[in-house]
Amino acid sequence: MATRNRPAPALSPLEHEVMQAVWSSGPCSVETVHAAVSRNRDLKEVTTRTVLRRLEHKGHLQHDVEGRAYIYRAVEPPRSIAARAVRQLIDRFCNGSVEELVSGIVEARVLSQAELARLEESIKARARGATSSRKGR
Repeated sequence: MATRNRPAPALSPLEHEVMQAVWSSGPCSVETVHAAVSRNRDLKEVTTRTVLRRLEHKGHLQHDVEGRAYIYRAVEPPRSIAARAVRQLIDRFCNGSVEELVSGIVEARVLSQAELARLEESIKARARGATSSRKGR
């Protein structure tokens, strides 16, 4: 699995679609993934197999064998991959500063007022939780 020092390679658009199919279906066969992805793409099943193997090699998927079929499952939820991608953006464009990223998002008006309010409440709740867990020590 990827660490902070060695980030996982970024997902191509096709790899992302395959991961979405696995996340949506849960543990699933090549055929299930192929059926989902080929709804939007002209894709051969052998290509789907190749992408699944590549994603497994990158550490995003694991497989079990049931009979003669490989059953693939995601190693982590999409939220974890998104968080790691954001960390890479922060490191690359904001000199490692989360504050710089958040300030840029606010200044560029990327978030609505409602989203900002929810984010503020989430941060406050997290801070309250961190404070109460320190008191318990």
